[in-house]
Amino acid sequence: MSERWTVSAVLLDMDGTLLDTEKVYFDSLVAALNGCGYTDDVVALCHAMVGLPAPACEAMLLDRYGADFPMADVNQAFIGHRDAMMRAGLPLKSGTLELLNGLEAANCPMAIVTSSSRRSAERNLTLAGIRERFDTLLTLDDVTHGKPDPELYLKAAAQLGLMPAACVAVEDSNHGVAAAHAAGAITLMVPDMTPPTDETRAKCAAVLPDLNAVLAMLRERGAL
Repeated sequence: MSERWTVSAVLLDMDGTLLDTEKVYFDSLVAALNGCGYTDDVVALCHAMVGLPAPACEAMLLDRYGADFPMADVNQAFIGHRDAMMRAGLPLKSGTLELLNGLEAANCPMAIVTSSSRRSAERNLTLAGIRERFDTLLTLDDVTHGKPDPELYLKAAAQLGLMPAACVAVEDSNHGVAAAHAAGAITLMVPDMTPPTDETRAKCAAVLPDLNAVLAMLRERGAL
């Protein structure tokens, strides 16, 4: 018989977990770098950035290319590509609505815990049509250290008046899993662009194919 969980809230990553945005960001950054003349294995570099906050990604670019890297030009090109792609629509990941509906039906508190800025989070959740589903929204603007540091998850649990161990965290990236696990939350991973490393798998209660499977596991473990 499966171990039963005592769960008081579910903490949800946004990009790549609820919203199908990581590919938009990834393709936009690759295009921006290529357009500015950087073509040396930028795909692998951009993969390493998945799940990291923008300041950490900028630090990686400076470390790779040096202090003369044209950050402003690349950022401008990135925003242009990103906005053009998003005008075509911002889709939800498979099972997003089903998971949110299931949590609401069970009166289970939930929060967004994202490495994005508040401005980006508000925009993306609104574009996707689910902003009103969340009373609690923790972003990079609310903390000193973004993922993989646990600060976002610790603050989200505290804002809900809970210990992290009473929360399930749902993540799509290795960096996000590291943050949730370090905070002490029960961590589930639904991989998006980057598969879990062996180290990441060891930190997860489960690695699942989609958010429908997350909902099924929560019910199976008596969390809802």
